[in-house]
Amino acid sequence: MSENTELELLITVVVSAEDERAARDACRGLVRRLDGRIVESGDCSDEEPGCWSVTISRPGDASGTGPGALSRAVRTFLRELGPDYGRHRVSCEPPTAWTVVDNPELVGDLVTGGERMLVEAWTGGFAAFDSFDPLDDPDEPMPEPDPGPSELDEHGRRRPRLALLVDVVTERRAGAEWPARALASRLSRNAVIVDWAERPPMVRVELDLGPAIGEPPEIVTNAIAQLGGSGWSRLRVDGPRAMARWSAAPTPPSGIAAIELSAAADTANAD
Repeated sequence: MSENTELELLITVVVSAEDERAARDACRGLVRRLDGRIVESGDCSDEEPGCWSVTISRPGDASGTGPGALSRAVRTFLRELGPDYGRHRVSCEPPTAWTVVDNPELVGDLVTGGERMLVEAWTGGFAAFDSFDPLDDPDEPMPEPDPGPSELDEHGRRRPRLALLVDVVTERRAGAEWPARALASRLSRNAVIVDWAERPPMVRVELDLGPAIGEPPEIVTNAIAQLGGSGWSRLRVDGPRAMARWSAAPTPPSGIAAIELSAAADTANAD
């Protein structure tokens, strides 16, 4: 099987808006400018009241799998937006490179109500989203959110739950929650932040990704496959819990430094 070296850019904008439709409408101009498509949107009001995130996808202008190609794709995109964007630091850990533009004046020039923007370059196949974009037809109703697996299986037993820990090098909680959400969105549409802790120079964000189908080792293995990338630890199984971890080496000056995926069965099912 040949390796897919095409790069995909994901541009996630946090927008102050009344609702999801208004947030997506605010991004119309940027979508057209980028010749991209909206692939994800969601409520992030528990991070900042009245905020919504909108993620736009478009092909990268280059191909490759190494740090140079990934970082170059992000820098090239930033230069397209203007000289003030090109000054932002780009972090890289294959299969992704990223930067955060945390400047409401700059982002507000692109999107009405825009607060900040996360730009990611991913090696093809690592960032998979639904292709449906209701902005192609403004009169098309918003799709119902995917409810995901039910809490109980066909035998009435509670399904295992998938959890995600993300360590982000940042000085602020909001600076950690946002990239953690972006990562969680690749695994679940129902991610909920359940805890966070400052661990200078990092902030740790803990998310519950909801019930998942299968046994814990299978669930974690499938989640790793969805996120992609190399450098994951060996799957560790401890009774009803399975866990695997990824960490950047060396620790980047900003951005995601470590990820932990875990799934645990409900021990009450054994009673």
